[in-house]
Order: sequence, then C-alpha cells, then structure tokens
Amino acid sequence: MSLFKHASEILQARINHFLNNAEDPSETLDLSYEKMLSSLQETKRHLADVVTEKISLESQMNDAQKAADRAEADARTALAANREDLAKAELAQKQTALEKLQSLKDAHDQISAQADKLTDYERKLQDRIEQFRNQKEVMKGEMLAAKSEVAAGESLAGIGKGMDDAGEALRRAQDRTRQMQAKAQAVDGLMASGALADPLDTRSQTDREMDKLRESGGVDADLARLKAEMAKSSTSAAAADQDSDSGSQ
Repeated sequence: MSLFKHASEILQARINHFLNNAEDPSETLDLSYEKMLSSLQETKRHLADVVTEKISLESQMNDAQKAADRAEADARTALAANREDLAKAELAQKQTALEKLQSLKDAHDQISAQADKLTDYERKLQDRIEQFRNQKEVMKGEMLAAKSEVAAGESLAGIGKGMDDAGEALRRAQDRTRQMQAKAQAVDGLMASGALADPLDTRSQTDREMDKLRESGGVDADLARLKAEMAKSSTSAAAADQDSDSGSQ
C-alpha cells in the first residue's frame, strides 16, 4: 500500500467519524418535531387570548346598546314632562353610547376575523405536524435500515467500501435537507398567520373629521324626530277622544 493511499484512507476514516458524531439525524428530526409542537401550543395560547378579547367586546357592546336604549327612554320621559333640556341631554348620551357601540362593533369584526384565521391556522398546523410525525418515523426506519446495510457491506472484506461511504454521506445529506425543509415549512406557516392587528381606530384624519360633522347634527335630528312622534301621538289621542264624544251625542 502506497503512503499516499494510506494517508487518504486515514483522512477518510476521520471524516466519516466526524460526520457520524457531529449530528444524529434521528435526534435532529425529534427536535424539529418538538419545536413544531411548541409552535402549536403558542398558537393555541394566541387563539385563547383572541377569543377572550372577542367575548369581552361582546359584553361591552351589550352594555353600550342598553345605555343607548335607556337614554332614549329617559328622553321620552323628559319630553312628556316638558323638560326639553333634559331630553336633549339624554339624547346626547344616547349618541355617545351609539358611537361607542359602533367602535366596539368595528373592533369585534377585526377580532372575529383574527379568531377565524388563527383557528384555521391551528387546524392546518396540527395536520402538518401529524404528517411530519409520520414522515419522521418512516425516515428513522429508513435510516436504521440503511445503517444496517452499510454495516453488512463493510463486513464484506472492504468490497465496495468507497461506494458505501459515498452512499451513506448522500443519505445523511438528504436527511438533513428534508429536516430543514420541514422546519422551513413550519416557519412559513407561522409567518403566514401574521401578527395580531391592532383593533384601535384606523380611520384617516379626514374620515374622523367627516364622521364628526355627520354626528354633530345627530342630537338635534333625533330630538326633532321624538317631538314629531309625540306630537303625532297627542293629535291621534285628541282625535280619538273627539270621535268618542261625537258618538255619545
């Protein structure tokens, strides 16, 4: 055996020893699976937070609607007592409650969309994790079989030793590539879900000013409507009493 060939075989043996001990593909696959499970748990926590916020907004919406209805009823009572000033104050409170209700509805719509998105993402992530788990077990079985084949080939007095080494290196590289692809898919899925949007007011300055202009006349218009309804009700009652008196005569 030449000195060059002997040195080459020693170098190759050291390289194979380094590669075999530097990374265990089976452990890497198991670690990737554990990280995917952690991502799923994090998604579940985000979903629970979003659903909690959604329920809280629904409760606030209910309170705002009740406040608007109560203010309307109080305004009617005040007008019946000829207290137009109190009626107008109550209608102003009603407008405030309705504005709050609309703001809560807008936030609720955004939160609902986020909850639906996270629910869909959670389901897809669970499916992907299950697929990865199945693939992981298959690949681990294949690696074990390949390792057994390599061991059997090495026992054949060195026949085909160079090809066996090359094939093992190729399988190792393929296993690492598949593992990285699975991790990349998991990361892409997390990024596709997007950050939770801020449910605060996102209107432009122009839109806010226009809404303010539209709302400024709301109280007066609402007061005129109530007065007209009550005047009509009084007229109808007076007409009914007159018809009753005529019938008696």
